Amino acid sequence: MTASVVSPALPSRLPIASQPIWTTDGRLFGNEFLYRSRDGLPAQVDRWRSDRQDVATASVLEALFGDGPPAATTYAFVNITRSFLVDDRPLPAHAGRLVLEIVESVAADEDVMDGLERLRERGYLIAIDDFAAEPDQVAMMPYADFVKIDCRDVRRQGAALVDLARTHGAQLVAERVSDSLLVEECRAWGFDLLQGDVLGPAITLTA
Repeated sequence: MTASVVSPALPSRLPIASQPIWTTDGRLFGNEFLYRSRDGLPAQVDRWRSDRQDVATASVLEALFGDGPPAATTYAFVNITRSFLVDDRPLPAHAGRLVLEIVESVAADEDVMDGLERLRERGYLIAIDDFAAEPDQVAMMPYADFVKIDCRDVRRQGAALVDLARTHGAQLVAERVSDSLLVEECRAWGFDLLQGDVLGPAITLTA
């Protein structure tokens, strides 16, 4: 096991980064808020133990919503682990602006599906992160307001992946848009929203 897959002891104040999400006509739609390692680099949280992932998620939520719902009129996308979907851990008041991104490690078991229905009834917005047409992801699609797809996967697999993601009417977010050619391709494929370093890299907000 390498050091990169071991979840470290988490400091009391965690570095949080923000990356913008844009409409295809250049308007700011929201930001994804991410946990960072102490040196400000991506922390590979998805490779940590589940309890450490929970702590990282809780820290991002506390940083954003600890003083109540923010006044911003754009959306806050936050990666959410299974514990938050099944009510093992509390979610903040959100004023309709919090988008819960379901990470790809979450299985669509009965408790999770019940949790998605309950959260939608409470007014939370749901996103499926890194959609790759896996069976668990497809099962969750009826609850999704947003589906996020690595645009490089569309290059490899074709536009059928985009068509499938749109089946239940979700808005589609192209992730990892890294150059101007991909921006134009994502527009042609029919994405609604764009996220990637060419449009704005993730910037660390707290350290």
